[in-house]
Amino acid sequence: MNVSEILRRGVLFLIDKPPGLTSHDVVERARRATGMARIGHSGTLDPLATGLLLLCAGGAARLQGFFTGMDKSYEGAIRLGQATTTYDRDGDPTGSKRACESVSFEDIEEAAGSFRGEFLQSPPPYSAKKVAGRKFYEMARKGESVPVLPKKVRVSELRFEKPEGERVPFSVRCSSGTYVRSIANDLGEKLGCGAHLDALRRTSIGAFRVDDAVLLERFESMSAEERLQASHAVPLSRVPFPFERVRLASLEAWKIRKGQAIPARGIGAREGEWVALLGPSEEILALGKVTPIGHGSVALIKPKIVLAN
Repeated sequence: MNVSEILRRGVLFLIDKPPGLTSHDVVERARRATGMARIGHSGTLDPLATGLLLLCAGGAARLQGFFTGMDKSYEGAIRLGQATTTYDRDGDPTGSKRACESVSFEDIEEAAGSFRGEFLQSPPPYSAKKVAGRKFYEMARKGESVPVLPKKVRVSELRFEKPEGERVPFSVRCSSGTYVRSIANDLGEKLGCGAHLDALRRTSIGAFRVDDAVLLERFESMSAEERLQASHAVPLSRVPFPFERVRLASLEAWKIRKGQAIPARGIGAREGEWVALLGPSEEILALGKVTPIGHGSVALIKPKIVLAN
């Protein structure tokens, strides 16, 4: 398969975002480097943050929502003693600096219990969250009151290291939509000393790892062929979707490519769930949804997104 065909069908580019750029900046630079207009990203990183940015190029743009919804992992540091308007080091200080020398590792662990598991979290005032078509940060910059809209999030892992003076290193794995900045700010409030996010690096999105990503500047300097030859490029047909994988016979594969539904026996997916449909050479041909037929073990799989014609 040639370069243009791979790009047409869709590919994911794993980019290691440098500090100081917005996620949109990275998308724009990738568009210029590749000459492709159809590129989006699957989860915003703030300008101070570095790490994994998953770019959905070509046909992969259709599936951006799948990747946006995946769990994410981060490493970073929280600085105690001062809260800020943006909940990170780029914001203006709020209130006076508070003493934090007496805060122990045990104090941090006790306070952190509120931020493990499922809980309600309010987005930072300076965030891209929208209400009535307006972004929170646009309202905050004008001095307007930003609504409190708590949302249920899930933190499956939150680990702290021993404080290094005012700085507390941490790692976290959380659901999509979790604001790590809010965890930093709210932890400071619980400790009574204030805090903000001092550094953040995204290390994973679902099964994708920053260790497989390429630095943005290196990506820009590559030829079209080089961009598709390394671990930082994942053709859509090889993406490890978190769905049950159903292997098809040749005739079934032909029908799926034509958009036709097929019966399937013995699959574990339930009604309405997604499945990945694999061709004879193990490539993903399509993503489909399951519809039961009667009360037996036979189900009907309807292709919803055909990835290979």
